[in-house]
Amino acid sequence: MADGNTLLEGLVEGCRKGDRRSQMRVYELLFGKMKVVCLRYTKNNDQAEDMLQEGFIKVFTGIEKFSGNGSFEGWVRRIMVNTAIDHFRKQKNDFILLGEDRSLEDFAIADVDVEEDDEVSYTPEEITEAMQKLTPAYRTIFNLYVFEQLSHKEIAAQLGISDGTSKSNLAKARRNLKNILLRDYNRTDG
Repeated sequence: MADGNTLLEGLVEGCRKGDRRSQMRVYELLFGKMKVVCLRYTKNNDQAEDMLQEGFIKVFTGIEKFSGNGSFEGWVRRIMVNTAIDHFRKQKNDFILLGEDRSLEDFAIADVDVEEDDEVSYTPEEITEAMQKLTPAYRTIFNLYVFEQLSHKEIAAQLGISDGTSKSNLAKARRNLKNILLRDYNRTDG
């Protein structure tokens, strides 16, 4: 029985040759992980699946660009993230980036009172659902900074914004995410 790396190398080689079974196996192996990535960038399952399909099309049509250096899964993940970013660039009406000079009154979520020493924990599903309630801009910047570990300079370059706007939107995303979690998923013993 071949180990995981040898199997994946064989599947990648099969994909390079256009073998549909290899493509299907790669899709099956990475579907779950990549769907989670896409769900973090969108507010619903249908949009995530659209991004996922578009991303896999890019993977299979651009498989020759995978050099073999580094992980194939990491390469696929980068394509999925870039597909999600492209999705929001196309929908400029939904993708509102708030600069520091812009008011948040229409976008802010009311602060929820909680004791600082109260320890609250959330399930991954609750966190994902709460993230989906953020505006597209906040959600995208939060994901790029927290999950993709990009710097504000890198985020600014990818999204065509300033470093300051990236920093400001990240702070607002964190605050709004915390408020959503406390408001919608607050656990009380009373």
